Amino acid sequence: MKELQYWTEQIRRRRISRREFLGRAAVLGLSGAAALKLLTRAGIAAEGKKGGSARFGLAHGSTTDTLDPSEYPDSFTQTAFWGTLSNGLTEVDHLGNISGDAAESMESSDGTRKWVFKLRKGLTFHNGRTVTSGDVVASFRHHMGADSKSAIKDLLEPISDITADGPQTIVFTLKSGSADFPYLVSDYHLPIMPALEGGGADWRSGIRTGPFSLERFEPGVAAKFKRNPNYHKEGRPYLDEVEFLTLADPAARQSALITGDVHYIARADLKTLELLKRTPEIEVDEVTGNGHYVLPMHCDVPPFDNVDVRLALKYAIDRDEIVKKIFLDHATAGNDNPIPPPPAVKYAVDPKPRFAYDPDKAKHHLGKVGLAGLKVDISVSDAAFAGAVDTAILYKEQAAKAGIDINVIREASDGYWDNVWLKKPWCASYWGGRPTCDWMFTTAYDADAPWNESHWKNPRFNELLAAARGETDEPKRAAMYAEMQQLVHDDGGTIVLVFNNIVSAHSKALAHNEVAANWENDGMKIAERWWFA
Repeated sequence: MKELQYWTEQIRRRRISRREFLGRAAVLGLSGAAALKLLTRAGIAAEGKKGGSARFGLAHGSTTDTLDPSEYPDSFTQTAFWGTLSNGLTEVDHLGNISGDAAESMESSDGTRKWVFKLRKGLTFHNGRTVTSGDVVASFRHHMGADSKSAIKDLLEPISDITADGPQTIVFTLKSGSADFPYLVSDYHLPIMPALEGGGADWRSGIRTGPFSLERFEPGVAAKFKRNPNYHKEGRPYLDEVEFLTLADPAARQSALITGDVHYIARADLKTLELLKRTPEIEVDEVTGNGHYVLPMHCDVPPFDNVDVRLALKYAIDRDEIVKKIFLDHATAGNDNPIPPPPAVKYAVDPKPRFAYDPDKAKHHLGKVGLAGLKVDISVSDAAFAGAVDTAILYKEQAAKAGIDINVIREASDGYWDNVWLKKPWCASYWGGRPTCDWMFTTAYDADAPWNESHWKNPRFNELLAAARGETDEPKRAAMYAEMQQLVHDDGGTIVLVFNNIVSAHSKALAHNEVAANWENDGMKIAERWWFA
């Protein structure tokens, strides 16, 4: 509509107000949600309204969940206890840019071997105590040390020292330079927690700095929060109360949204998405990010310790058919590289050859090691990702044409991340992805990383990973990351099935600006960013 285009251009040029634009859009028959999307595209952030209590239905949650940030395994703990309850030193915005969160400034020196962060003045914990640099030091040291079992112990290994320089300044000294360091400290495992008098960080109380404070937590059921009136981001949050519910079953999530039991659901059921889109009071959001669904196999357990077996299994899967039949084209086929194809992430490459479905090549690799008629187990649950069980069943049919017998073991959803992931030799998993190569590789592919889910240990890869982190010559650094991606593709034990679109749905009673794609649930900060229209 030419008239709508005209008024969109007027607000983009700041010639009319938001209120006038929304009024004009309504006269032209545009819904409030559609008008807000136009405002976002025009670079005009919508202004949220205060008040209300919202309920969010998430796809994860387990009876073993804990407030300990060293163990946040999935989108329930990450969204509830990081994005809602806490803040890190930095954060990634909806465009993938890094900015200060609890920190108001960050500066590097000595070839990015030294990083100095200064805290925002007046930043307080939920109990009213002022946040100091000592709290930040204690929060980081919670994940460090010889006895640490933290999932990001390896990510923080390059830190040789961390000190408090006065009440508001934190100094990190690294073993080698790292231009990506501000990204790394935005990790959801790194909320700022109160330091304990006897040493360590207080994670048990749930006292943090975030937009909401904790009221109630029932592991595997729900977590409820109330608005923090002293939050450091002016005007936020908008909602008075939020509650996150564990609704692992896709049908149960959708039913809860339709009946009004929740206002938002993560991971909308792709099988019935078109029906959901036709529901007048519901809106579907879909964004493309770095997230990917994977089938990691333990490279130190037979038969997966043989690279020809791993290659056979990579050629025995038809990813294009899986994209079409399981994900209904709401995904892009992977190529066993966890870094999405360029230009999504700096230094990304698309390794060759692409692993297209080829039963004959699969047979060839098995024949090389005398394993024709291979039989293997795969443990799956839709707790890993919606469609994981159906994917495994379809994979079984595809692999049979290569003479491979895949036994699909359906695991219980509750406790999947504690009882199956990292424990069973072959299973289903998912990653939200990371905005840098170093972050993704250090978290899940470094030989000693606690979350190295494939137990893959490639000496050349680890040598390059350490060297690339401090390399200041751009062409050399790019070449190193390109070689690492090729090594993961050729030798690694993780089948990267697809890069999944993030598909969610919500009541039109809720409103938001542009949805971030760096993590699920609007960058895991849905509670802070959304409001009632």
